[in-house]
Amino acid sequence: MPEAAANANTAARIKRADIPLALYVHLPWCVRKCPYCDFNSHRLLGDMPEQDYVDALLADLAIAIPANESRPLASIFFGGGTPSLFSPRAIGRILEAVAARIALADDCEITLEANPGAAEHGQFRGYRSAGVTRISLGVQSLDDAALRQLGRVHDARAALAAIDAVQVAGFERMNCDLMFGLPSQTPATAAADVAGILARAPGHISYYQLTLEPGTPFYHRPPPRPDDDTIVDIFEASAATLAANGYQQYEVSAWARPGAACRHNRNYWTFGDYLAIGAGAHGKLTGADGSIRRSTRQRWPRAYMQLAGSSAVITETRELTPDERRFEFLLNGLRLKNGITRRQYETRTGLSWAALQQHLAPASDDGLVLIDADNLRASERGWYYLDSILTQVLPDA
Repeated sequence: MPEAAANANTAARIKRADIPLALYVHLPWCVRKCPYCDFNSHRLLGDMPEQDYVDALLADLAIAIPANESRPLASIFFGGGTPSLFSPRAIGRILEAVAARIALADDCEITLEANPGAAEHGQFRGYRSAGVTRISLGVQSLDDAALRQLGRVHDARAALAAIDAVQVAGFERMNCDLMFGLPSQTPATAAADVAGILARAPGHISYYQLTLEPGTPFYHRPPPRPDDDTIVDIFEASAATLAANGYQQYEVSAWARPGAACRHNRNYWTFGDYLAIGAGAHGKLTGADGSIRRSTRQRWPRAYMQLAGSSAVITETRELTPDERRFEFLLNGLRLKNGITRRQYETRTGLSWAALQQHLAPASDDGLVLIDADNLRASERGWYYLDSILTQVLPDA
């Protein structure tokens, strides 16, 4: 069947009411900009304009939520930057304003990113009282030498103390970020990082490789790093250790104990919808007509605060073409260990499963993907060749 015919009536196929809705809140300041970071984050110079920025977020919220939106928020995520530079009072004020404008699901997951050394430990109780249900700690390593090379503001002792403080505050859901492939890292120091985190038994561990992103200091002045074979050895040894301790790898860089997977990130990976407020925040929303639009907000914090509440705060809006829908869905969905389902694909993109099977036939023949009438996932070998798979579904230039 020709693809155009297979993908006809895409709007009719989309089931907007079944697409989860989330909210991302960007808090852009850091104590120090890390040399590997390419996020929209800015070093805090002088006093934090906390009240003015929260005022801007609330003004932005008024135009971010569609007037006819009936879906409740399944999750809220405070990212940055370093959100833990903001007080519990400020976080509570934002959450109160959100709840006044849109319903929250009964089990709405509310995550706040925090960095050891950038939050008073007593604040974690305050965040919990404000409504936060999950803390994501940017530990990165428990090796003091590696932390210094990464430009972090904390040491291993502060990282472990922060984990303890989150647990003492009563959070049942916590993530710890760990990196591998670090400057001068060895298999022994990598194993020590994993063992140190496992001793604290968080429910979720994000374990991801240091990459040299264009525009960062590390990209222009690369630090000494392990060779590729050593990095593979580190990852495979760590994966075995995590699995032996009851953690399941459910995404390329995410490991969780049963029931502790990150709901907000899973929504991204399965092409859910998300509203977004804050400097440089990106949103995705499916319309009643089946259109899918992405939007981007003003990235510079001062300009954002001046424009928030007006349409001028949105610097870009674009509607995804069918090719872009297919590519973006697979870009994220193939990262999941269990892959994606036909129902998710058809009801969230409006596209035909049969047409997708045609596109992925070469990758299927090569044994890189496993696709049948109802499910798609990368094979064990295919997980190492995701870029090659995605080149087969790149949108036309």
